[in-house]
Order: sequence, then structure tokens, then C-alpha cells
Amino acid sequence: MLEAISNFFGRATARAQERPAVPAGRRVYAVGDIHGRLDLFQDLIEKIEADDAARDSMDTLVILLGDLVDRGPDSAGVIAAARDWQRRRPVRILAGNHEEMFLRAMADATSLRQFLRVGGKETLLSYGIDRDIYRDLSIDELHGRLPRLIPQADIAFMEEMESLIRVGDYVFAHAGIDPERDLDEQRISDLRWIREPFLSHPAALDVCVVHGHTIRNDVDIHAPRRWPNRIGIDTGAFRTGKLTAVGLQGADRWFMESSSN
Repeated sequence: MLEAISNFFGRATARAQERPAVPAGRRVYAVGDIHGRLDLFQDLIEKIEADDAARDSMDTLVILLGDLVDRGPDSAGVIAAARDWQRRRPVRILAGNHEEMFLRAMADATSLRQFLRVGGKETLLSYGIDRDIYRDLSIDELHGRLPRLIPQADIAFMEEMESLIRVGDYVFAHAGIDPERDLDEQRISDLRWIREPFLSHPAALDVCVVHGHTIRNDVDIHAPRRWPNRIGIDTGAFRTGKLTAVGLQGADRWFMESSSN
């Protein structure tokens, strides 16, 4: 374990003056937290497709960083659009803390109560339950309706989401990583929920982590040295009306956004 961590940080020192890169012949787009904003997601899909088509042909991968659901008005539509996009091109999807809470809410009424407080109400309404009926149901009654309200295919889709993806020098995680643990020893709870000590970690890492989860007004590149240890692209789509993506090819990176403002 200690040797693994030493290697993890030792390689970072050797690479401190370089830029992280994806392997030759590959291109990656990562999309930040969508949170039920189907309008922004659809627009960004079109922009990514156009951007990819305008560049040299590559082995292109799209990664959604999680938190597709909750808070915004159309989580059901976002899941449907993500599933459709996945059928048309390689799209890998990370589970965020909100997908985790959604699945817990399906399992027990106590978790459902918490889920409703953090945007789950908007998610359930997006699946077509009448507002008046929703308001009149007890938690136990609402929980009893969930199996009929939420398609099993959507549940299976969320259950199959990933926790960590690595492509070249980049690691993709919903919230981030524990900088004191080797990549092979990361805890799912940290990958989906962590803020500190990840966000302010002062040292370079062997990888650059692309993440969402923590809202910033703009892209947040944290570079304690020339090699950035993280790039945050959650620009608060449900609150700000701005959904952000990053494109990566070789050592190049560029940013794209969809905005309703």
C-alpha cells in the first residue's frame, strides 16, 4: 500500500513540467452535471457532435460525469437522451451522488424522504406523476408507487453506471478522488461525494482528475504546478443555466458550453 502511494506521487514529480494527455488517436469529451436540464443537454450533444465531425477522425469517447438527475425539470428526459446517445456512439456514464440517492430511494422510504429534499421531487414529477396526487401522498404511499412510476430500464441504466474511468493521463470521477489513496484503492463514497481534501490538494498528482459535483461559476482548473491535478466542470446547470463540457485530444484541451442565458 505505502509503495503504491509512493509510486503514485513519485511519478507526479517527474511529470510536473508536462501537460496531461490522452493516447494518440483518441479524443474524449466529458460533460458536467446535467441535473435534469434536458434543454441544455440536447444543445450540448449537438455541439459535441458538430465539434467532433469538424476535427480529424478519431476514436472518440464521450463521458458523462454523473448527476444526470434531480433539481432540474426533466430528469426522465435526460436519462432517455443519454440512453439514446449511448446507442449511437461510445458514451460511458459515471454515477453521481444523486444517482446513488435515487437508487437508495427506490429501496426504502426513509431514503426517499431525503431524496425528495435534494431535488428528487422534480425527478419524480418528470416521470409524470400528477402534482396534486404527489402532494396528497404520504411517504410510504409514494414509495409504494415508485415501481410503477419509474421504468425498470431506467433503474437498470443507473445501476450499470461506472465509478471511475481512466484514459491516458486523465481520470474521470464524479466528485474527485482521495489524493492519499492509490487509484486502485479509491472508495466509491469518495468518488461520488468527496470535496476536501481533494479540492485544495496542494501537490501534483500522477493524473489529472476531471470532475463535477462542486459548482463553480466557470471551469475550475487547479494547478499547483504546471501539471493540473484537477479540472472541475460543474457550472451549476440547474441553477445558472450553463452546462459545460471539456474536449481532450493529445495534450490539447478545449471547453464548450450550452447556455440558456
